[in-house]
Amino acid sequence: MGAATRPGGAEPMAVAIQQLDASLEPPAYAYPGDAGLDLRSVEDVTLQPFERATVACGFAMALPEGHAGLVVPRSGLAARHGLSVVNAPGLVDSGYRGEVKVVLVNLDAHEAFAIRKGDRIAQLVVVAVPSVTLEPVEELPGSSRSEKGFGSSGVS
Repeated sequence: MGAATRPGGAEPMAVAIQQLDASLEPPAYAYPGDAGLDLRSVEDVTLQPFERATVACGFAMALPEGHAGLVVPRSGLAARHGLSVVNAPGLVDSGYRGEVKVVLVNLDAHEAFAIRKGDRIAQLVVVAVPSVTLEPVEELPGSSRSEKGFGSSGVS
């Protein structure tokens, strides 16, 4: 897809990519305005129920400092086949220069799932991440939520 302006008028950010398998299409947006770049499998893999595998995507990249890549499941594969990313979201740090890989899991209890070379298996969302300096304090400032945790807001 071309270097069209994204919604909100933001210009695309250039990211250096090294295609390690020239037979694969590089990561790309399926539709204008999509948040995630589709990642493709470089290999054939069949995942049995509840089995996981690390699947290579055939490229390496150099994300700019201050950015990270979040590897997330494809919603259609998750809904129809139970295919997910084990450590969702997976994290690609800006300093990483190795091949991008996805740790997939088949959560379907009954059916195996076959992945073929070139299949779209996950998405990569590039996000800005601030550098954080932790400042130890004796007490945290208050908030309306306070210490309310898991399930504290209810279901309905």
